[in-house]
Amino acid sequence: MKLRFTPSTLEKIEKIVSEAGYIIRYERGTFQSGYCILESKKVVVLNKFLQTEGRINTLIDLVSNLPIEADHLSIESKKLFEEITLKTELIAVEV
Repeated sequence: MKLRFTPSTLEKIEKIVSEAGYIIRYERGTFQSGYCILESKKVVVLNKFLQTEGRINTLIDLVSNLPIEADHLSIESKKLFEEITLKTELIAVEV
């Protein structure tokens, strides 16, 4: 399945992060990677100026770096999480 860059896809990926216990905030700032993680508060701050495609790509990168336990996700979120994890692992192997 190929991920489409739609607001619906963005909401689904945001749901994964939310179910993992993180709060997502879109703020202004100079983020070199497009996001900042405040680990002690489980807050993820994303650059609010990113368009939908940029937000999705940033969250995909973020999801692969956060300590997310798939067992705590809903069935729909778990399926998407596993798909994202698999794709990022395949990309890492190709590089």
